Amino acid sequence: MIPIATRPPLPALLALLGALLPGPGGAQTSVHPKEAIIPQGGSVWVNCSASCDQHADLGLETHLTKKQVASGFNWVTYELSGIEEDSSSICFANCRSVQTEASMSLTVYSFPEHVELQPLPHWQPVGENLTLHCQVKGGRPRAHLSVMLLRGEELLTQQPAVGEPAEVMTTVLAGRDDHGTDFFCRTELNLQSQGLGLFQNSSVPRQLRTFVLPKVHPRLTAPRIMEVGTQWLVNCTLDGLFPASEAQVLLALEDQRLEPTVEYSKDSLWATAWVKVTPEEKGIQHLTCAVILGNQTQWTQEKVTIYSFPAPNLTLSESEVPEGTMVSVECKAHAGAVVTLSGASAGTPAPSAQFMLNASAEDNERTFLCSAALEVAGKVLHKNKTQTLLVLYGPRLDERDCPGNWTWEEDSQQTLKCQAWGNPVPKLDCHRKVDGALLPIGDLRRVMRNMSGTYICKATSRLGVVKREVVVNVIHLQNNIVTTVIILVAVLVISSIVGIAAYLYNRQRKIREYKLQKAQAAAAMKLNTPP
Repeated sequence: MIPIATRPPLPALLALLGALLPGPGGAQTSVHPKEAIIPQGGSVWVNCSASCDQHADLGLETHLTKKQVASGFNWVTYELSGIEEDSSSICFANCRSVQTEASMSLTVYSFPEHVELQPLPHWQPVGENLTLHCQVKGGRPRAHLSVMLLRGEELLTQQPAVGEPAEVMTTVLAGRDDHGTDFFCRTELNLQSQGLGLFQNSSVPRQLRTFVLPKVHPRLTAPRIMEVGTQWLVNCTLDGLFPASEAQVLLALEDQRLEPTVEYSKDSLWATAWVKVTPEEKGIQHLTCAVILGNQTQWTQEKVTIYSFPAPNLTLSESEVPEGTMVSVECKAHAGAVVTLSGASAGTPAPSAQFMLNASAEDNERTFLCSAALEVAGKVLHKNKTQTLLVLYGPRLDERDCPGNWTWEEDSQQTLKCQAWGNPVPKLDCHRKVDGALLPIGDLRRVMRNMSGTYICKATSRLGVVKREVVVNVIHLQNNIVTTVIILVAVLVISSIVGIAAYLYNRQRKIREYKLQKAQAAAAMKLNTPP
């Protein structure tokens, strides 16, 4: 607490006066206190006394506002008030026509009325010097007043307060760790030697924002050609940012500002936006991506060609015609494109192509293709249009799609495949000549003996009727057994004949060998008999 006034206790003052009572050797004047330090605008009690053996006239010479508050034999106490500046006062006493005096000094102290850290840059680049300025107005005594600059609680510098106002500055190298750090200045009025204390006063803190924006351009990814009426996704990325989440992204197609969605990672950002192309933007446009951080900007710009390319027009004079009708096929493209038309003779590429067709049954459901080509920014683009022709013709039944003779084994699984053609699609029925029994067409069935016979298949539509005779032969299972028995008997007969022949041949061979051996033995006996 700051003292308002200095008032020495009255008992102590009287004891002091008793000690100063005159004795042999003359008189002298005393003042208490000789020195005092008080807050600006405060007050103090000052005692003047004289060591005189008789009543002395006492007084206090000062320019300050004074008021006598107490008195006694050869002493008097005054209150000095409204003290704004350092000053001195003189106590005097007249004793036996001799005047003596004593002086006292007053020191006024006050706290700074203004302590301010000058505004910091809105953004400070990392790795660049930052100069801090602190301004202090007021505060005394200046010999006991110092100014400190701090980063958080880290003391950067402490200097005496010199001048009015006092200016203190220091320079620091800004780093990433300084982002979001409070800087401020603080004053210290050290009156501990005067028995008062250490008084501090701080400025309003200012927060520093540091940043890093790399000296590279953002990466802009977008198609180089865009078609009117379509939407395209573009993206823009940049790495090496700090703090990445503080960066702003501007995406624009000429004057059309896009609305990007921005995703941030530790030191990167990824911005994506949809571009909707309108006919008014047809031609070469500029797509721009700008990344803004701190007071700096990095940007990239790409050229985009916006084009209009409607699909070609493919028309048939009639899309559904009877067989034998002449049909006109025509293909047209919009300005700047050339076309090719399937079925038309090849020629010089042109914006249109056409030909005439005599529609036949083979042309039913024939698809015509019209292909348009347009060159945009060195790239050839294609768009196609198709049309299908329907040809009306009567029913048809031929050998390829409805064979006239079928031979199946009894009890086998078979499907009778008989296809009738025509537009409209004809109704097909197959009935047996003899009894009109229906032959199932297209179904998988077990073949039975009673399915044999000759059938009339009839295809009917509103354009006519066509008939075809189909014969179904069923091989009976009994016939198969007889055939097998005959084969087995034949095999046995043949085997017997071969066995008998082999036996007879072998018997004749052995008889010949026996006769030959007997003749040889007789000859040998003749040779061995003496004459």
